[in-house]
Amino acid sequence: MTVFAQLSDTHFDGGERRAERARRVMARLNALPLDAVLITGDIADNGTSAEYEHAREVLASPHPVLMCPGNHDVRGPYREVLLDERPDGGPIDRVHRVAGAVFAMCDSTVPGKDHGFLGDATLAWLDRLLAEDPGVPAFVCFHHPPVTLGIPYVDEIRQAGEERLAALIERYPQVVAVLCGHAHTAGATTFAGRPLLVSPGVVSTLRLPWEAEDVIDYEAPPGFALHVLEDRRLITHYRTV
Repeated sequence: MTVFAQLSDTHFDGGERRAERARRVMARLNALPLDAVLITGDIADNGTSAEYEHAREVLASPHPVLMCPGNHDVRGPYREVLLDERPDGGPIDRVHRVAGAVFAMCDSTVPGKDHGFLGDATLAWLDRLLAEDPGVPAFVCFHHPPVTLGIPYVDEIRQAGEERLAALIERYPQVVAVLCGHAHTAGATTFAGRPLLVSPGVVSTLRLPWEAEDVIDYEAPPGFALHVLEDRRLITHYRTV
C-alpha cells in the first residue's frame, strides 16, 4: 500500500496569512505516516527568491516532498532555491520513484502566461519514462487541469493541447491517475480513461459560478488530498484543517 498527500496553490507572498495556512496543512501531514507529499504548483505568488526561501522553510517535511511549478512560479528562482540548481529556462520535469510507484512531476507552465501546455520535450520525456517501467504504477502530475471544470475563471487558463497527452496516456495502462492543482477546489473527473483528481487550494477556495457572486473564498479552511494506492486501485479522501 502506498499512501501520499497532495496539496496545491500555496501562493507564498512573504506575508504571514498564507504561510500560516500552509503551516497548518504541513503540521497535519508531517504527523501522518505518509510515503510522500506532492505539491502541484503555484508554490510562490510572484516567483521571487524570497518567496521560495519562505516556502522551503514552511514546506519542510520528514516525508519526501515532490513538486512541480505552476503559472505563478518562475523557473529560475524555483530551480535555484527549491532544487539547488543553476537557473535554466527549460521545463522543470522530475521523476520520483517512491514506495513502489512512479511519480512524473511535469512542468505544464508557459513562461509569462497563465494557461498551461505540455511542450514536446516534456511529452517526449514522459513517454520515455513510462516506457521504462511498464509494470510499475505511475502517476502523471502537473499544475494545469487538461479538461474544463465548470469554473470559467479556471477553464479559460487550463492546459491546452490535451489531446497529445491523452494519446500518450492511453498507451500506458500502468498510469493509475492524473493529479493536478490550479483550480483551488477539490474535484474529480476522468481524462484519457483514468481518474483526474484536483487538489484543493491552500491559499483559498474557488466556488462554482452558481454558488455565490464572489468566486474566491478566502475564509474557507485550507485543504489537501490523501491518496491511497492499494492493489493498483486508488482511493482518495479530501480533508481541511
